[in-house]
Amino acid sequence: METLRERKKQRTRDALMRTAIELFITRGYERTTVDDIADAVEVSQRTFFRYFAGKEDAALALDEMTVAHFVDAVRARPAHEPPLEALRQAVLDGWDRINDIVESVVPVESFLRMYRVIESTPVLLAAHLRRSAEVEEVLTGVIAEREGLDPVADPRPRLLVAVFSGVMRVTERQWLTGGEFSLEAMRALTVSHLELLGPALTGKWTRYTET
Repeated sequence: METLRERKKQRTRDALMRTAIELFITRGYERTTVDDIADAVEVSQRTFFRYFAGKEDAALALDEMTVAHFVDAVRARPAHEPPLEALRQAVLDGWDRINDIVESVVPVESFLRMYRVIESTPVLLAAHLRRSAEVEEVLTGVIAEREGLDPVADPRPRLLVAVFSGVMRVTERQWLTGGEFSLEAMRALTVSHLELLGPALTGKWTRYTET
């Protein structure tokens, strides 16, 4: 059971994360300082650094929450599922439950708008891609363990995760530049691209038309 001290610390962390995201969205990442965030929450700069290493950590913290949930979901998938199906179901279940994860901190709309801030801010995009590569290593280990494989000797877990991550990155980029900027649109695009993965890799290509 959480203690009162632990709940207070979580509330402070959430308040700092929420305020940072709102400032990054409205003011811009480069024009927002750590002092701006701390002052808005009425805490000291020292308190901010107890929870986050810097602005970058605060900007990416909510995305990392959703990624951590996805990795846990992959671990929890039934052992009989093929690896790609386990990844697919985990990411789709994640989209179905994202409201519960995100709205404990910020409205979903703010979470979605933060994606655009990350994509349009070079330092954040670089950090996001670097952290994504780190997550790929974790997922490689998870898939290898599920299948009883050594990821050093057997390249299949790493290849699968790399392909899956590439699909998700293409989906993210298309969603950010598309006409419908919503959670439902992102989920639908994820489903569509994952369904295209098998035919794209192994089938004969024909002219693609959206339905």
